[in-house]
Amino acid sequence: MVPDPDLPTYAHVEAAARRLEGHAHRTPVLTSGTVDRRTGAKVYFKCENFQRSGAFKFRGAYNALSQLGAAEKSRGVVTFSSGNHAQAVALSAQLLGIRAVIVMPDDAASVKLEATRGYGAEVITYDKTKTTRESIARALAQERGLTMVPPYDDAHVIAGQGTAAKELIEDAGPLDWLLVCTGGAGLTSGCAIAAHHLSPGCKVVGVEPAAGDDATRSFRTGVLQTVDNPDTIADGARTPSLGTLTFPLVQKLLHDMVTVDDDQLLDAMLFLWERMKIVVEPTGALATAALFERKIEYKSGARIGVIVSGGNVDVRAACALIRARDARKKGGTP
Repeated sequence: MVPDPDLPTYAHVEAAARRLEGHAHRTPVLTSGTVDRRTGAKVYFKCENFQRSGAFKFRGAYNALSQLGAAEKSRGVVTFSSGNHAQAVALSAQLLGIRAVIVMPDDAASVKLEATRGYGAEVITYDKTKTTRESIARALAQERGLTMVPPYDDAHVIAGQGTAAKELIEDAGPLDWLLVCTGGAGLTSGCAIAAHHLSPGCKVVGVEPAAGDDATRSFRTGVLQTVDNPDTIADGARTPSLGTLTFPLVQKLLHDMVTVDDDQLLDAMLFLWERMKIVVEPTGALATAALFERKIEYKSGARIGVIVSGGNVDVRAACALIRARDARKKGGTP
């Protein structure tokens, strides 16, 4: 197959790793005897909840912004995000001396809104029932001469995200499986590129919330599917569709796509909080939920990598969700 010149390759991931050195954290890879006994596998958790700005998104944002020309840097950048990409662009812009404008939904988690403003970005909120973040961001880019930094459908962003899997495989060794949370699939695509190069034969599986299964349907039908503001606690995976870059990468490199429901997601998040003592947001627990729910069929003793994508959780909101879920199970009211 002739490589598509527009799609990022492992060489781009390697170049991103060099740019990120000294700027991004090399996040830890954690293991758990309890998890291994529960799953019958050897599991390696790549903990991007310990990344700068609290999620893997810093990797792609910094890689993209660091390659802007002087004129682009002087004019500033704009992006749209429910929270983690927003924070990542805001922090990267602060480090590089670039003005950043971020379009965020007015119901975004307060912890993410506050952190984005705290990094010095101008935040513009919108009502997602009345307009789209993309249209607002495009208008701002045109009016102010800002450079758009997409949250996932960008070669530099994808390459930066792929450094998470690069580090995981370098630290843990070859893998049989790699589970990755999927929204717009920037992380999934980048990690698949790295895994296919560093651990040939590794089966990469993307994990979506059941209510926002556009990537799963796209993967299985070969036709780009969409979803409109899915009702899921995984706010980082409420993207409307895969992109022009991530869709072909998902088709080409993934072994499968699977989904988990919100209750399964809450169970996995709670386990990570209580048993592994790490703070993880709902979207960050997607891959763990798929592992616990046996969404993949693997041999006993398989080596499985799990990307824990972020830790920017609104603790009060998450606790309310857990109480409501527990009340439903008991047949009472929250």
